[in-house]
Amino acid sequence: MKKSSTIEQPLLEVIERRRSSRAYADKPVEPEKIKALFEAARWAPSSSNEQPWVYIYATKEQTELWSKLLNTLLEGNRIWANKAPLLVMALARKNFLANEKPNGSARYDLGAANAFLSLQATELGLNVHQMGGFNRETAKAELNIPDTHEAVVVMAIGYPGDVEMLAENFKLREAAPRERYVQDSFVMNQSF
Repeated sequence: MKKSSTIEQPLLEVIERRRSSRAYADKPVEPEKIKALFEAARWAPSSSNEQPWVYIYATKEQTELWSKLLNTLLEGNRIWANKAPLLVMALARKNFLANEKPNGSARYDLGAANAFLSLQATELGLNVHQMGGFNRETAKAELNIPDTHEAVVVMAIGYPGDVEMLAENFKLREAAPRERYVQDSFVMNQSF
């Protein structure tokens, strides 16, 4: 499958600017910007308008909860995410509220909400790095997550920082071109 760093069609400028950097400035995220992130997530589409997302967040000033979120991360993520002033765990409610039947779209819907949150963050000058590399059992135990919910990703959020402060292997990844599969690799106008 072919990749390219060239944007092939006109995009919204906020999509072009969005990155998943690992470098964070030593600057807190203002409370009104945190609220704006979750307001953006609130307006994401969802199956049957279920809105099955739940977020647990902590700023670095909330040391106990922030440390619990940080400690769920695998070491490869914890090494750089410890500089992020805001950590957010995104969870999906597994069942529909109305009838308690399994919601097969819950994770998809959470992904849409996270995308809205990420674009809002970019518009506000913030960086979001989503991570699947965390220990779900640790999260469940440390954060008292009920069986009705599933922890899906943890996000490190903050103002972009100096890439030179990262370990060498991360500096190289940050400097690499931002590549995506070309449309011919994943878009079909026919059946398989």
